Parts: sequence; C-alpha cells; structure tokens
Amino acid sequence: MSTHLLRPQGQFPYAGLPRRLAAMAYDALLSLALLMVVTFAYLMCLKLIYGEAQLKAMSEAGALNGDPLLSTLLLFSLFAFFAKFWTHNGQTLGMQVWGVRVQNADGSAIDLWQALLRFLLAIISFLCFGLGFFWMLVDKQKRSWHDIYSGSCTVQLPKTK
Repeated sequence: MSTHLLRPQGQFPYAGLPRRLAAMAYDALLSLALLMVVTFAYLMCLKLIYGEAQLKAMSEAGALNGDPLLSTLLLFSLFAFFAKFWTHNGQTLGMQVWGVRVQNADGSAIDLWQALLRFLLAIISFLCFGLGFFWMLVDKQKRSWHDIYSGSCTVQLPKTK
C-alpha cells in the first residue's frame, strides 16, 4: 500500500507533550461523542430485534452489562476514527486545532498497519498510567511508545497565515 506525501512539506520540530496532551483532550471529547452515537445505534438495533419491553427487562437483569459485541463495536469505531484521520491527512480534528501531525520520517502519511500499531500501543501506554506518553520527556526525538513502535513521528506544524 503506497502512502502519500502530506502537505505542508518540510522539516518540522517534534511536537511537545503539552501540545499533544491538548490535542488528546480535544480528541477525547470527539471520541466520547462517537462512542455515544455508536451505543445509541446499537441499542436501537437491539430494540428492533427484541422489542422495548424485553430490552428493558434484559437491561434491568444486567444482561447488557459488558456486552462483548458492543465493546467490539466501540473499539472498532474508535480505531476507524483515528485510522481514517491518521492515514489520510495525518491529523485528527484535535491535532488540526493544535497544529500537530503524525507522519513518517519522510513526510508521508502512515499506513493502516502503522495506525493499528499506534492505536494499540497508545491504549497500552494509557493503561500503564501514561508512562508510554511521558516517555517522550526522556527521548531525544520526543517520541512516545506508539511513535517508536509504529515507526512514525509527531511533529508540530507552523502556524498558517
């Protein structure tokens, strides 16, 4: 799968932790909204299948708690959200606001495999109390675990006029 060069091109400084955290906070709000919409759609489908009365009974009995199908749908939805933005223009909406971009060292967009590695390692980094994110404070190239493992880098773009 060929990757395309991202615009603008050039040598950009690596993005620092505060800017990356700000973009993550913005994207967390968007992700939460996405998860709410997917959950709503899933529950509406269940309502069509089982009917309102049986769905309410299932809910009260706890049968919907930890639903593996819903969990899988939510995980895939989140991955699709991040992968689409990372592989097309290198930026999620939060990254666009804060002028941060994910790219390969040559300035090209990351591919789907790299996006999957970034996504999974970011989850692991978060579960390790953020250690994978704070790793960039000791790395000379300001790389987090998911940057290192996926072979990508996160840069700060210049402000546009």
